[in-house]
Amino acid sequence: MIDRNHTAITEFILLGFTDNPKLQIFLFVVFLMIYLLTMLGNLTLIVLIRTDSQLHTPMYFFISNLALLDVGYSTIIAPSTLMTSAGELKAISLAGCAIQFFLFCIAVSCECYLLAVMAYDRFTAICNPLLYTVIMSRQFCVMLVVGSYFVSCLNSTIQTIFIFRLSFCDSNIIDHFFCDGPPVMTLSCSSTYITDIVHFTCCAMVVTSTLLIIFVSYIYIIVAILKIKSAMGRHKAFSTCASHLMAITLLYGTGSFMYLRTNSKSYVDQDKIISVFYTLAIPMLNPMIYSLRNKEVKEAFRRTIKRNQ
Repeated sequence: MIDRNHTAITEFILLGFTDNPKLQIFLFVVFLMIYLLTMLGNLTLIVLIRTDSQLHTPMYFFISNLALLDVGYSTIIAPSTLMTSAGELKAISLAGCAIQFFLFCIAVSCECYLLAVMAYDRFTAICNPLLYTVIMSRQFCVMLVVGSYFVSCLNSTIQTIFIFRLSFCDSNIIDHFFCDGPPVMTLSCSSTYITDIVHFTCCAMVVTSTLLIIFVSYIYIIVAILKIKSAMGRHKAFSTCASHLMAITLLYGTGSFMYLRTNSKSYVDQDKIISVFYTLAIPMLNPMIYSLRNKEVKEAFRRTIKRNQ
């Protein structure tokens, strides 16, 4: 039961990274540059895929949706990050905090599901090339993307309800730069035992289900590649998966450290650094990963430049 002398919390204060004015200015410039590069890279990739007919394939359809998700992903987090870095407007309402977490949870969950969908796409292309266009029809691809968002919304709704039904009645200071689940739960003056279990279970289900799809897909892909007799053929088949594997490693490596643990009251400084990486850096790096390592994207970019000259 909540003590009646306690005052219910109606807003939170985001501490951000530091109180040092000089360091705040430096971080503001860094985060602003990251956000602008994220917008530029992902929007350019989306426009390139939509305008170049040779990129109208299932693989690039998923990449364009991943880029669109990264635009929203960054936009959910960047404003609060910039405000806390600037040292102004650090307050966020309880409802605003819940909305930010809800949208963030959808974005990060959907990113995992899209990466799993892309693994299945690569499995189909390499293991069933003759049936690829039949299996990965436009309608089926749209259904996979819509399904990813639906499951992500369901996961986010469950987590948001359990976290923000907690009682917040003492400190309202979040030692973080946005409303993430673990730092918000540390402020609760009621028991978080059930919420910790629900939070861990939801995160574990997203990670394990998507990793299972990815793992099984790549087992079949590796077997199929090893059966290719020519070294050039094996290299070409593997090169189509290299960018995807890199994106998977970056997201799951950082995300698993953050969420697949039940202790939410430790590793505060490490959590902030890791959170910057998977909320701001990865959305910036994804378009570079899928363009700089992709010959078809680079050729499409050259064709676009020639058309506009």
